[in-house]
Amino acid sequence: MRRATRHRLILLFAAAVLVALAVWQWQREAAEAPGALTGLDPAAVTRVALTLQGAAAEHYAKRDGHWWRTDGTPMRADDGRLDELTEIAAAPVASWRPLGDFDPARVGLAKPMATLVLDDQTLRFGDTSATGPVRYVQVGNRVALVSVRYTPRPARRDAVQAD
Repeated sequence: MRRATRHRLILLFAAAVLVALAVWQWQREAAEAPGALTGLDPAAVTRVALTLQGAAAEHYAKRDGHWWRTDGTPMRADDGRLDELTEIAAAPVASWRPLGDFDPARVGLAKPMATLVLDDQTLRFGDTSATGPVRYVQVGNRVALVSVRYTPRPARRDAVQAD
């Protein structure tokens, strides 16, 4: 075997090993990723309840592809805002910890700033973390750190439409 051919084979083998290691690392990281806040498909959510600290609860239902406020007289709601609220179900999680690792009062979960119920899944939003722009969110008996971008916001008065 000529020297040039041998060098090419060695380089080809080394490249194949590097690709195999990269694929293995990628699969390992994907398996260890914390995942989404819930297992819900945001497009499949049909009921939303939102309680913001100091405000009355808001209840919504999706009918015929549009969101309707169901408190009192039914009226059309801002579809964009409700779609934002349902997208919270798929929010990427930075990390998960058991609820027992926290004092709920110290992370704002004793009196959450917002409680969001998507179908039958309750999400309680606590304080922001001192380590970055993430918020404590309780889901069952676990607490997730989620970007503050996924914090529920109050409705704008001009966004509610009567239909």
